[in-house]
Amino acid sequence: MKKIIVQGQSISSEILVGESLLKLAEYIPAENTFIITDKNVYNLYQSHFPRMPMHIIEPGEASKSFKVAEDIFRWLLQNNADRNSFIVGIGGGVVCDLAGFVASTYMRGVNFGFVSTTLLSQVDASVGGKNGIDIDGYKNIVGTFTQPKFVICDTAMLSTLPITELRCGFAEIVKHTLIDDKPMFEMLEANFHKALSLEKQVIEELIINSITIKAKIVSLDEKEAGERRKLNLGHTWGHAIEKITGIPHGEAVSIGLAFTAWLSEKRGLLKSREKERIIALLKNLGLPISSDISRETAVEVMFRDKKREGDHLYFVMMDGIGKVKLDKISIEKMRECILKADH
Repeated sequence: MKKIIVQGQSISSEILVGESLLKLAEYIPAENTFIITDKNVYNLYQSHFPRMPMHIIEPGEASKSFKVAEDIFRWLLQNNADRNSFIVGIGGGVVCDLAGFVASTYMRGVNFGFVSTTLLSQVDASVGGKNGIDIDGYKNIVGTFTQPKFVICDTAMLSTLPITELRCGFAEIVKHTLIDDKPMFEMLEANFHKALSLEKQVIEELIINSITIKAKIVSLDEKEAGERRKLNLGHTWGHAIEKITGIPHGEAVSIGLAFTAWLSEKRGLLKSREKERIIALLKNLGLPISSDISRETAVEVMFRDKKREGDHLYFVMMDGIGKVKLDKISIEKMRECILKADH
């Protein structure tokens, strides 16, 4: 097992890569603990859960809503949860985002932890203290920055993931290599078959490196005042695609990464050969690189992104492979660049 520490302003968070769901009881209070999970995870792993009060939600992004959060708040009240209670989210990104939001707002905040069950949540959603719910399809519009006490990343649980879910996690891994790990990008280029088949040494190395990159950035900038904006690589365009089409988050991020590679090349930051390597890796991982939706529609949705500040938008560009640059671009300049380009 590998332990990685994310240092927040108030508490530190332990990320435990290779730890088992079966060991969860060692990390939580024996009493006054409440579990939030979804039907898919419950059906697969209920026999591994400690015996605690449990709330089961429907799988999928639609559960990240005020209505579902309110249902959980009422359930906690009915079960006498108080300020000393502990909440555990067992599931993927939706469960972790929702459980973290509920825990960080219930009675002004109770301690919580995660058992992360998908590759996407292990390398992204459960790490860094972002918790939130969606409104009208716009992702994480209401949320908090609160660190979990721990995150158990049980890599054995990845074997039950559908291939689409697995590929979504690789989109975030590619993102992290493009931000700050060229050698890991090259390792994934050479070993994508082993990664997709979940070869233990390869997949754990990829997960540990991704978490290490994110943990380093989050420790420097917990609340996204500057450095943490780099983690939005591929997400500004990707979130627009996700909002319009409803495709899985990781697939949308992949399209966002391909779009950003193209835009970075147009702005003279990325060499043509580097762009081609990025596109090839995404394709080799079975990820999409484009969408047939109208560019005009995507642009309008993109400009409603929460990263917008007045008439400017912060957009993360690729400055070669393994390095990024944060550009503050006027909305009109971005609109002109996208709509008039031949991409």
